[in-house]
Amino acid sequence: MKLAQRVQQLPPYLFARISAVIAEKRAQGVDVISLGIGDPDLPTPPHILEALKQAADVPANHRYPESDGLPEFRRSIAGWYQRRHGVTLDPDKEVVPLIGSKEGIGHLPLCLVDPGDIVLITDPGYPVYEVGTMFVGGEVHRLPLREEDGWLPRLDDVPNAVAERATLLWLNYPNNPTGAVADRAFFEHAVQWARRHDVVIAHDLAYADVAYDGYRPTSILEIDGAMDVAIEFNSLSKAFNMTGWRVGMAVGNREVIDALTRVKSNLDSGIPQAIQAMAMAALEGPLDALDEHNVIYQRRRDRVVEVLRALGLRLEPPKASLYVWARLPEGERNSGEYAQRLIEATGVVVTPGRGYGEAGEGYIRISLTTPDDRLDEALNRLARFARGEQVL
Repeated sequence: MKLAQRVQQLPPYLFARISAVIAEKRAQGVDVISLGIGDPDLPTPPHILEALKQAADVPANHRYPESDGLPEFRRSIAGWYQRRHGVTLDPDKEVVPLIGSKEGIGHLPLCLVDPGDIVLITDPGYPVYEVGTMFVGGEVHRLPLREEDGWLPRLDDVPNAVAERATLLWLNYPNNPTGAVADRAFFEHAVQWARRHDVVIAHDLAYADVAYDGYRPTSILEIDGAMDVAIEFNSLSKAFNMTGWRVGMAVGNREVIDALTRVKSNLDSGIPQAIQAMAMAALEGPLDALDEHNVIYQRRRDRVVEVLRALGLRLEPPKASLYVWARLPEGERNSGEYAQRLIEATGVVVTPGRGYGEAGEGYIRISLTTPDDRLDEALNRLARFARGEQVL
C-alpha cells in the first residue's frame, strides 16, 4: 500500500505523543498527573447544557445542518463581537461558524495557499499552522519569537524576497504556548505590514476570555484597516469550557470568509444545530462563569509560578491563556530530556517547548487545566523533587 507523501511526511501530533507517554507510564503502575494538555477540567456552565438538552428534542435539529451555520447563530456571533470588542460584523458575509477553531485553522490554507507559496508562522507556535500549510504544498517561513521581544515576531526582519511570496501570516495572542500578549501598537504595525505586502493575517484568538489581573485581550479586528487584510479565529472551547462540543468561528475579511465557507461546504456538513443552540446560550446568556473560571485559573497560575521558581525555572506570570511558559534551569538545554526526567522522577507530565518549534527549545509549558487536588499533588511532587527528595 502506498501512502500519500504528505502523510508520510506528517510528524506525529504533539499531544498524541504526550498521551502515548501517559498511557505507557500508567501501564507501568505510575500515578501520572498530566500538566501537558490545555483541556479545561471545569464543566460547561449549566445554562448552556440546558439549552443543548432542550434543542436535542427538536426534530429539525436531527437533520443535516448547513455548512455556514444557522442565521441566528451567525447573528449571535456578530453580537458577541460587538459587545466584547466593539467590532461590527455582517453576520451573512463576515462570519462563518466552525466545528472548533482547529478545523478552520486547518482548512484556511486551502483558501489562500498554492504550491510554492510561503506561509509565515511564529516559532514557537501551534503545530496546526505548519501542518495545514504542508497539506497544500506551501512552504513555511518561521518567525522566531524571543523572550527579549516579549514573544512578538519582528515583522520588519522578514526578507523582501520572502514577503513577496508570502500569502498568509499566522498570529496568536494571547499566545500558545508562551502566554504572551500583544498590545494595540503591535497589531497596528502588523496590519500596516500586511497591507504593504498583500498578505492575509490570520489571528488565532482562542484565549480571548481567559485573562488575569484585569487584562483584556485585543481583537485584531479592533484595529483600523484590519478588515481589509485579516480574519480572526475564535472559540467557545476555553472561555466556556466547551472543548468537547467542538464549536468556534472565523470572522473578518469577507472575501476570505467566503472562500473558507465554500471550502467547508465541500468538506463538512456544519455544526449540529443543537450544539449551535447551546453556543447561542453561551454567547447571549450570563457571563458570570467566565470571571469565576478566571479566578480559579489565576489562583492555579500563582501556585505554579511559585513552585517552578523553586525548581530554578525562570518565568513571568502570564496575563492570559491557560499556560505557564518557563525557561529551563541554568545548565539545562534539552526540554525533551528535562520533561522525561520529571515524569520518571515525579510522574508529572509537562510539555517540552521543542514540540512547538526550534525556538521553543530550552522551555517547558505547563497547563492550568488540572483539577485543584491533582494540581496540588503534582506541585507537591515537583517541590519535593526540587529539594532533592525521592518522590516515586
